[in-house]
Amino acid sequence: VLITAFTRGGRATLVAYRDSLADNAKSALTVGMACAIVGTIIGMMTQTGVGTIFGSWIIGLGAKSLFLALVMTMFLSILLGTGIPTIPTYIITAALAAPALAKLGVPLIVSHMFAFYYGIMADLSPPVALAALAAAPIAKENPDKIGWEAMRIALAGYVIPFVFVYSPALMLQAGDPMAAQLGFYGAVAFATFKAMVAIALFGMVAIGFLFTRMTVLERCVTFVAALCLLGEFRFSDSAGFLLTVAIVLWQWRQRSRSTAVAA
Repeated sequence: VLITAFTRGGRATLVAYRDSLADNAKSALTVGMACAIVGTIIGMMTQTGVGTIFGSWIIGLGAKSLFLALVMTMFLSILLGTGIPTIPTYIITAALAAPALAKLGVPLIVSHMFAFYYGIMADLSPPVALAALAAAPIAKENPDKIGWEAMRIALAGYVIPFVFVYSPALMLQAGDPMAAQLGFYGAVAFATFKAMVAIALFGMVAIGFLFTRMTVLERCVTFVAALCLLGEFRFSDSAGFLLTVAIVLWQWRQRSRSTAVAA
């Protein structure tokens, strides 16, 4: 430090170092306050046994069906993240929801990201939807209407975390079922492609349009195709991709008919 103070540009470096320490101290205050507030919530849930009850429910469901356990964790994480800022949301969901998934064999990072993801999604999930409340004065619209519209547009966001669990390669984690056939990097590429197709399908369901306006039946078939791509069940990927190709070709054919009628 002494040498740096007398070298060219050294004093500027020391000033920048001092400022960074001050900024880190300010950030630590925010985190500390969040931990103190969250500690009260976690302590209450621990003392009353609510956290243990929720965890035992999830583990009990997971013994019969991992999918049902994930659905319950999703609702629990959204509930825990309602009206809470980002940092406390992670601390709460990581303490109460993620450990149950980890006990079911879900990789640690994946279980934490799954719970945290849905905790954040609480910001646009009615009836609270803090993001919608913030947007309402700007748009001069009813916050409930904005919340439901945001939820519809972000439909894919509510289901993509399931791909994290069934295809850990999407998060660069080992244990993906496809890794045995495609290798690790092949599994990463396949999981990424599958997630992109699923997002596109859920977008089609939410908007109701691809090449032409989609009927209710077409949207239902598209929704089923998207659900098939979420998990790693027997023949689910094959069924999902076949339905995707079928609906795209059907929509393209309907577009050709619409163009001919218009002409």
